Amino acid sequence: MENFKKHWEIKSNWQLVFPFIGILGLLYSSYKLVTIFAIEAFAVNIALTLVLSFILLKFTLFLFKKLEQKWELAYRWEMIRVFIVFAITGSSSVIVGRPVLKILGITKDNLQPALYWILYILISFIFYQILLILIGWLLGQYKFFWSFEKKMLRRMRLGFLLNKKK
Repeated sequence: MENFKKHWEIKSNWQLVFPFIGILGLLYSSYKLVTIFAIEAFAVNIALTLVLSFILLKFTLFLFKKLEQKWELAYRWEMIRVFIVFAITGSSSVIVGRPVLKILGITKDNLQPALYWILYILISFIFYQILLILIGWLLGQYKFFWSFEKKMLRRMRLGFLLNKKK
């Protein structure tokens, strides 16, 4: 355990919650992906979940190595927290999209399907930007995500939204 703490630069035990949540999320995601194939044997599902979890863990650790130099974070364990924020935000923004369209009176039945999906993606994207800052703030990464958001808006040529009018 001490080697794990040392590698991830964990100073306090409460910081262990983020690797724990990350592993649980990885296992859950793997299980959901495996159940898509509708295999009836529970033991086979569990075995495939563990194999897929291992593959996803290796891929995630590879991404951590690549992003460690690019992202400015004080400790390695904060990368896990950032990934958790991205996961929660991505899922939440997609979940928020449908009710917003329903409130606006837009459904697949009263709008051409292609236009409906374009609006759905656009609304989900807008909520993604808002939720990224909000969830980042809730998990203590406001500074990182505000900087990330500003950079993303500038790259999309929407930097004018950040300018303050005097």
